Amino acid sequence: MLKDKVFLTQTDTTIGFVSQNAEKLTSIKERLPHKHYIKAVNSLQTLQSFTRVPQMHKNRVRRSRKTTFIMPNTHSYRVIQDTHHLLLLDRLSWAYSTSANLSNHSYDETFAKESADVIIEPLKEITHSSNIYKLGTKNIQRIR
Repeated sequence: MLKDKVFLTQTDTTIGFVSQNAEKLTSIKERLPHKHYIKAVNSLQTLQSFTRVPQMHKNRVRRSRKTTFIMPNTHSYRVIQDTHHLLLLDRLSWAYSTSANLSNHSYDETFAKESADVIIEPLKEITHSSNIYKLGTKNIQRIR
């Protein structure tokens, strides 16, 4: 079953873990359980099934590349445009996405490969992370 698997794959920004099982990701990364993960979605239609994008930010969300948005419901979403990453997301429609390392540690290829259920290659390190914006109903705030 794909929904319980943890994939190690090249995401649109870095090498990361992708899964629909947040508890499994939390145990692998040894992360605090109350922290939210970024939910990567394959289309704007899928995004609309989770949250409502404020009217004044709809064009920004639709045209963005490698950008994560924190919606007014405090959950984070990124609409994926990268074709390699979309091959997996089109099968899942959405998944939690996180970097492939222990919480507060740097990337370790051995740890990442041992922790994942499925490895999707090729894996190439991309050093820059996504931009993050917090959207309000009337304002926008740059987080990263």
